[in-house]
Amino acid sequence: MKKILVIVLMLAMVLVTASLLGCQNEDGQEEEVVSIGIIQIVEHPALDAARDGFIDALKDAGYEDGKNVSLDIQNAQGDTNNLSTISDRFVSNKVDLVLAIATPSAQSIAGKTTEIPILGTAITDYVAAGLVASNEEPGGNISGTTDMNPVKEQIELLVKLVPDAKTVGTMYNSSEINSVIQAEMAKEAAEALGLEYTEVTVSTSNDVQQAAQALVQKCDAIYLPTDNIMASSMPLIHDIAVTSKTPVICGEENMALSGGLATLGINYYNLGYLTGQMAVEVMEGEAETATMPIGSLKEFDYVINGAVAQEIGLTIPSDMTQYIVEGK
Repeated sequence: MKKILVIVLMLAMVLVTASLLGCQNEDGQEEEVVSIGIIQIVEHPALDAARDGFIDALKDAGYEDGKNVSLDIQNAQGDTNNLSTISDRFVSNKVDLVLAIATPSAQSIAGKTTEIPILGTAITDYVAAGLVASNEEPGGNISGTTDMNPVKEQIELLVKLVPDAKTVGTMYNSSEINSVIQAEMAKEAAEALGLEYTEVTVSTSNDVQQAAQALVQKCDAIYLPTDNIMASSMPLIHDIAVTSKTPVICGEENMALSGGLATLGINYYNLGYLTGQMAVEVMEGEAETATMPIGSLKEFDYVINGAVAQEIGLTIPSDMTQYIVEGK
């Protein structure tokens, strides 16, 4: 019995000693563990991809969760009260850096601290959202990457795929400044091409079904910006649009693959990866958010959901068939 007690005590001492020593590198030297809080407004493929890209960029730079980085990943499930609670937690825990995924997340944590470095991603317009002074010189503790899409070119894609369309409709969350900006750009682009423009807005995901059913009766084709409620509701929108044979052009790839028809957009994984590279620069003291310009991707990809095209009876032009993929 005494021998067992001695062994237990020795094991306990080893564990305590290891805990006190902390992480060690290959040379046996102690490494500081960097704490990063990740706050995400809601779960959907685009935002998830941005998060995964960020984490992979850290790993590729030698920062791995559970070794020399501690990641606290939190999802607000679309609730702004949850965003506030998560933000308070990160500030209370004094995390070393925050990744804010989507505008509401960044606005929430920005209202809680001016000291902790914050990097945003999946945010369309940092200036309009009141997050930075300018894209070139953010001027505070916030920088990051923008998901501004080529809205004009997306409307041109709509016209190419649906040449007989006379009216284009848009649906978005009126409380998301990013969505409002994209809707205004879509309206300008549509009218410049001689199309009539109509729109409906929602406040919550509960409004989507009624709004979508109303919209398909008013237009020949739909344009959806990179709106978090729209992205989360794509299966529902798909069912309504397919029933009415209404083509839906989306602001990004995952929305198109989740039930839309097509897009010309950015890759959110790559956007998150770029944000992760920026985080490494901040953590290693090579850059500061105040002088770190907002980053962006320069390349956009065509994606056409072949299954949806068949469902609505749409023939894809021969010079676009190379972009046909199978949806999710």
